[in-house]
Amino acid sequence: MENNEKMQQPAVMILSQYIKDLSVELPLAPQIFKEMNKAPEVKIDLDIKNQKLDDGNYEVVLSIQMNADLDDKKLFIVELSYAAVAALDLPEENLEPVLNIELPRLLFPFARNIVANSISECGLPPIMISPIDFVALYQAKKAEKAAKETKKA
Repeated sequence: MENNEKMQQPAVMILSQYIKDLSVELPLAPQIFKEMNKAPEVKIDLDIKNQKLDDGNYEVVLSIQMNADLDDKKLFIVELSYAAVAALDLPEENLEPVLNIELPRLLFPFARNIVANSISECGLPPIMISPIDFVALYQAKKAEKAAKETKKA
């Protein structure tokens, strides 16, 4: 009976999700609202960090920084670090992809909603972040890390 119970336990279980840090700035408000006659130029940066907390528990932090400019004037800056604590019962070789692909993929819809709501609450038209290919992001980071290690050698 004990083996069947262990087999039925999920290998990945999110224990909690939370906003670790949130900052919204409209440095040129209210004057910038008069100049909003076209779509702003939006730049989005994304980062994923993780750390082991204790036996089988990990924290994953998905950070989104979104900047928008109107004619070289800063419209807004939004910075969000959205995190989760997850219990992982996985083989060692599966940890890295789960921490850098699967868990960020689960967190992303929540983080995207927080960013969109924050922008909207500032009196700005809604801006939605497009879906992110976390597999491609993970592969690009691994390739960049390998290239740096090759240069050092």
